[in-house]
Amino acid sequence: MSSNICIEIHELSKKYKNATHNSLNKVNINIKAGDKFGVIGPNGAGKTTLISIICGIIPGSSGNVNFLQTENIKQQLGFVPQDYAFYPQLTPVQNFEYFGALYNLNKKNISDRIDNLLPILGLEKVANKKINTFSGGMKRRVNLGIGIFHEPSILLLDEPTVGVDVQSKNAIMKLLHELNKNGTTIIYSSHHLSEAEEFCNTIALIDHGEIIANDSTSVLLKTYHSKNLQSLFIQLTGTEYRDV
Repeated sequence: MSSNICIEIHELSKKYKNATHNSLNKVNINIKAGDKFGVIGPNGAGKTTLISIICGIIPGSSGNVNFLQTENIKQQLGFVPQDYAFYPQLTPVQNFEYFGALYNLNKKNISDRIDNLLPILGLEKVANKKINTFSGGMKRRVNLGIGIFHEPSILLLDEPTVGVDVQSKNAIMKLLHELNKNGTTIIYSSHHLSEAEEFCNTIALIDHGEIIANDSTSVLLKTYHSKNLQSLFIQLTGTEYRDV
């Protein structure tokens, strides 16, 4: 086992109550510290279930998720869900203050972190406006700010750029690159395959709850003689509709 593996997922399965089949079936993945690890797959393939189990939001039915290099894991994990996870009737500052307190940060750390994040997220001018008046891109940036507020060493993102404008998407991806450059391990799930190809060092392709390909992005494209991640995706998962 490589010494720089930070998360080891072994034989992980998940079957929801009353479901006829497993959402995850004996998934085995090793995630290296400092990696940009992409989880991609069709609708209903098991991506969100996998990320939710890693985060501890839901339990697996069997198997294990082991964190090998991180103590006090709950404080070291950051999660940015696809659904908005903030209080829309409050302002960005009020949300950051609230979630900072949940992360057990003291008042000075919270204040300093707010001062640091607002310009990075492009939210200075709307810092004290209610989020329910914001555009989709601004809401996505607030969502991201909450997930990274406590400076986690492992960050999980589920569709972090869905439904945003080009400027917000570029700002979000630039920030994620900076976080990774400074040592944050990022686990990233998205339907934007060109974005995933550009961003991720490693890809796990999941379909019907099983990992059907897992390697560095460049090795996968070479192995399957694919010109890009989209063509590899279609080659391995087929062309049938997955939204019904």
